[in-house]
Amino acid sequence: MSISKKVPSRTLIALLLAGGFSAGTLAGNSADAPDLTAMSSMTDRMIVKYKATASNGLTRPGDVGSMAGGLPTSALDRVAASNGLSMAYVRTTGQGAQVMQLNRATAVSSLQDVAKQMMLADANIEYAEPDRRMFPMLTPNDSRYSELWGMYEATGGIKANTAWDTTSGAGVVVAVLDTGIRTHTDLSGQTVAGYDMILNTTTANDGGGRDADPSDPGDWTTGQCGTASGSSWHGTHVAGTIAAKGNNSAGVIGVAYNAKVQAVRVLGTCGGYTSDIADGIIWASGGTVSGVPANATPAKVINMSLGGGGSCDTTTQNAINSARSRGTTVVVAAGNSNANASGFSPASCSGVITVAATNRSGGRSYYSNYGANVDVAAPGGDTRTAGGGILSTLNAGTTTPGAENYAFYQGTSMATPHVAGLAALLYAVKPTATPDQIETAIKTSARAFPATCSQCGTGIIDAPAAIAAINGGGGGGGGTTVNEVESNNTTATANLISAVATVNGTLSSTTDTDYFRVNVPAGRTLRATLNPGTRDYDLLIYNSSGTQVAISELGAGRVDTATSANTGTSTVTRYVRVRYYSGGTGSYTLGLSW
Repeated sequence: MSISKKVPSRTLIALLLAGGFSAGTLAGNSADAPDLTAMSSMTDRMIVKYKATASNGLTRPGDVGSMAGGLPTSALDRVAASNGLSMAYVRTTGQGAQVMQLNRATAVSSLQDVAKQMMLADANIEYAEPDRRMFPMLTPNDSRYSELWGMYEATGGIKANTAWDTTSGAGVVVAVLDTGIRTHTDLSGQTVAGYDMILNTTTANDGGGRDADPSDPGDWTTGQCGTASGSSWHGTHVAGTIAAKGNNSAGVIGVAYNAKVQAVRVLGTCGGYTSDIADGIIWASGGTVSGVPANATPAKVINMSLGGGGSCDTTTQNAINSARSRGTTVVVAAGNSNANASGFSPASCSGVITVAATNRSGGRSYYSNYGANVDVAAPGGDTRTAGGGILSTLNAGTTTPGAENYAFYQGTSMATPHVAGLAALLYAVKPTATPDQIETAIKTSARAFPATCSQCGTGIIDAPAAIAAINGGGGGGGGTTVNEVESNNTTATANLISAVATVNGTLSSTTDTDYFRVNVPAGRTLRATLNPGTRDYDLLIYNSSGTQVAISELGAGRVDTATSANTGTSTVTRYVRVRYYSGGTGSYTLGLSW
């Protein structure tokens, strides 16, 4: 499918949100990013994990208390009491850790000291840590705009419109761990069954605890976690950027508009607990969580546009490791505090793709976190400039749900789903790819920043270049790298490519053409991906008799892809040809894979 670089004019209804988002505020006229360090500085829960034994899965010291779940509590009770706290068992996580409810909210820094005391008091504790709260990472705005510049603009966009000629993400599930989701015309038919992972009924704000309904009832507050605030419908906005329906003559289009969104509700009133988020990561990736039905459609990609202050905790890291072991790519927001991402979670966790936000000029958005933990950047917007926000699906309700609409937000929350959508495109092209291969393809293919973005990763994501990379062209796709050998202007003089490879070639004149011979095993489909840079070169495939069997003739700067299947029982020969069309002579990369 080909979609014009100019997005059709749409009738857009923008939700007018006053001010900057924080855990308890949607007030005033500030567009400042939320202070996540302050927001996540308090919690009323602890997570305690005991070492496993071969016999019963839990090491029990001699003095076992009466707490539900058979948890050994005496040492914990003594430590808690010495710090003026008491604890009650809440539940066991999907990783076998115990969530403990405290009698009052306490500073995370103080609870970290309590955790150390617990581990010193009981050698059977594997780890203990505060159950920190995480929050949506967005900065809403009160403006209306009319362009999806992040999808296609040459300066600040990701060239998604070019990638759609190759793939639209069909067959890939992307889990959105967020506030849940609202019904919307642009999301109709775009989802698979999700889950509400929020156990605490106050946080859930929907009258119940965990259940199979991930609908977002609204995350408004009346001041219980700060000043009063309206509902953000954050998860719905994120979902639209990933997979809003395309070519339906309405609203917006997602990066992977034929992928499916799996809403996993982990954020509610006053954010969400790390323990619920960790279980959401495990369940979304196909892991087992006690008391929760098995996920019938596990996600290949997890989007977490959320976070809080403090470095990555053990509970979150273990859940991410668990998801990666099942082949799931985890994409997270760097954070909106104009600070080093090393001080935020899950941005500082290992094995994730951490995303910074860029503005329409391709430079770092003023609020975006940065640092060595950041892998890549993507459009997150800057609503201080007209036309600078990220438009997506939303709901007009100020507290409880209202009519569907669209709105422009800004934040690393908006940048992250661009990357998650790209990961879905890559999985659609190469379903057997590993999380490491997906990350490498995205990072190595990112283009240079056109404006200042220090410590923002390897560049702005480039959708067609990433597709070429995962296929073996332009880096990141595996196989060997070889250089074209002249003269190879005919099938008789074609360069033999003996394995999956990336070919570095050059068309030195307007009449130059290059041939490459590939022996395709039985049952395999040869995929050729041509990246001509800014020029216009064509890609063709011929069979051993010289008959053309595939061709791609996209325009200048477009990545051509052509395939040829060997449906027989023996190896066949195919000739891949790169042909000059326009734009001047120069180099290209040709990815060959099956």
